[in-house]
Amino acid sequence: MTAPDTSRSRALFSKAEKLMPGGVNSPVRACLSVGGSPRFIESGKGCRLTDADGNELVDFVCSWGPLIFGHAPEGLTEALATVSLKGASFGAPTEREVELSELLISCVPSMEMVRLVNSGTEACMSAIRLARGFTGRDLIVKFSGCYHGHADSLLVAAGSGLATFGVPSSKGVPEALAALTLTCPYNDPGSLAKIFELKGKEIAAVIVEPVAGNMGVVAPEPGFLAAISDLCTENGALFICDEVITGFRLGLGGAQELYGLKPDLTVLGKIAGGGLPLAAFGGRREVMERLSPLGGVYQAGTLSGNPLAVAAGLHAVRRLAEEAPKGLYGKLASKGARWASGLAELASEKGVKACVNAVGSMGTLFFAEGPVKDFESASKSDTKLYARFWGLMLERGVYLAPSQFECSFVSAAHGDTDIDFALKMAGESLAAL
Repeated sequence: MTAPDTSRSRALFSKAEKLMPGGVNSPVRACLSVGGSPRFIESGKGCRLTDADGNELVDFVCSWGPLIFGHAPEGLTEALATVSLKGASFGAPTEREVELSELLISCVPSMEMVRLVNSGTEACMSAIRLARGFTGRDLIVKFSGCYHGHADSLLVAAGSGLATFGVPSSKGVPEALAALTLTCPYNDPGSLAKIFELKGKEIAAVIVEPVAGNMGVVAPEPGFLAAISDLCTENGALFICDEVITGFRLGLGGAQELYGLKPDLTVLGKIAGGGLPLAAFGGRREVMERLSPLGGVYQAGTLSGNPLAVAAGLHAVRRLAEEAPKGLYGKLASKGARWASGLAELASEKGVKACVNAVGSMGTLFFAEGPVKDFESASKSDTKLYARFWGLMLERGVYLAPSQFECSFVSAAHGDTDIDFALKMAGESLAAL
């Protein structure tokens, strides 16, 4: 096939490299792990993107998850225009902040109070500070392969043995700070129990992606999440659900609704902001009241509750609340299953060693024999093979995440014809590997 013209994207990237580290404002956009260069996007509508050279792409990244109704959905642009005419930022309370807070609390029963912030990183960082302030303890526990933003306490890799202190996974993170974070394998409640046996009185919180999305999609095995909750309750630690990806993606009440959880704190982002920079954290009233100005745990943000971001969040979550009773999430799961099962069948048919993990409208094609149930098994994937597949799909007009260890997302805007087209291109790409 003839390769598409990408000369303008390449020229823009060349210019960007002289102005921004790596030519991007977020590392994965540079496409280094897949050996390509990024497409610069001009516009998006529905489930399709148009790049700077006029090439159309079926989008399975969806801005890394927020766009559950696709690009520029009906009503959103009008809502943003209406609010922008009244002012972009005030640094003072607005009625819409109250409306969005009330809406989020009504959708996520474990949240009795909420605070709006600007990013998932900020929300996770603040939730952990709050947990430490509430419990008076310093240690936190995270799971290998789960990503909770780039705050210093969370850029931590596993130590050399069970319950050993973490080590920095990024330069610039002090070892002394990394040592306050313990790590254990995802889907291994036994390891977590042993950590609590050794350090239980020092642990402030356990934070987890209820469905992992940052090592690729990895579902929790039966009993895993309940074990985290029980161990936290037994030891006086807080259970934090990081639902930046899964919140409003897997159900109106997120993964905690799907798996019957009641965490002490929940972190929301992505869909909660309707595609604009907004995130939130919330939970039990007695915990949230420790935040300033009521309590001694300080957290602030000049642009928190920004009118435009709040308007986008209100539009997205209100629409979800209206359409969820009409079967929206069942339809999304059906589309996700169509995409995931189609990829698995094609890989088998073409003789490519691969497996697919999917939960609802989230999925990952791992170039590994499988099963993939934790970071160790995900890490056995053939990243070079994924890089080739990614490039072949991009040439054929299908936009996937430029990393083996990310999700693909299906939106309400993806129709059967879009998924069928993408599967046809996947068959050609797998055959060419």
